[in-house]
Amino acid sequence: MDKRKTRKTLIGQVVSDKMDKTVTVSVKRTFQHARYKKIIKKTSKIWAHDAENICHTGDKVKVMSTRPLSKLKRWRVVEVIERAR
Repeated sequence: MDKRKTRKTLIGQVVSDKMDKTVTVSVKRTFQHARYKKIIKKTSKIWAHDAENICHTGDKVKVMSTRPLSKLKRWRVVEVIERAR
C-alpha cells in the first residue's frame, strides 16, 4: 500500500487574475547567503490553477504543488487566506 507524500505548500499574493481558471502568485522567501551570510530576499512568480475563479489581484492565498496541468501550471490554489481590500 503506497502512501502519498506530503505536498509542498506556499503562501503568496495574487498579482494577476486575468486568465481563466489561472492566477499568477508572487511568493517571497528569505535565505542567508552561503558565503557572505547576508540575508537575501527573493521573489518567485508561479502560475496556479484556480478552478472556481475565486481569487482576485491582491488576495493572499495558499497554493499546493500538483501534477503538471499545462506548460506553466504546477500549483493549485487551496484556500484564500485574506481578501484584498
